[in-house]
Amino acid sequence: MSEKKPQKTIENIGNKLRLVVKSGKFTIGYNTTNKSLKEGECKIIIVANNCPSTRRLELEYLAMLNKSSIHHFYGNNSELGLACGKNFRCCCIGIIDPGDSDILNFLKK
Repeated sequence: MSEKKPQKTIENIGNKLRLVVKSGKFTIGYNTTNKSLKEGECKIIIVANNCPSTRRLELEYLAMLNKSSIHHFYGNNSELGLACGKNFRCCCIGIIDPGDSDILNFLKK
């Protein structure tokens, strides 16, 4: 069985994502994240655990080319959408500017 992350870590990532949504610049969804990766704008990509493998592999490849980091969210796409304060599902989020949040340092640990 796969090991689950503690609920507190998921809540911390959710709080930091909400702060990015309020004060930073981000993209939600596969198409817009893919476009901003190709333009070299994204600093970090957060991918839901139920994202299709072909999309996930393409995002990982583009992130490697742009020297961006990628983080795998320990929840499905519904939980990722709710973590950033939206009422819809999204398979990935690209963070361009974190704003007041320290999510870049938090996720690189």
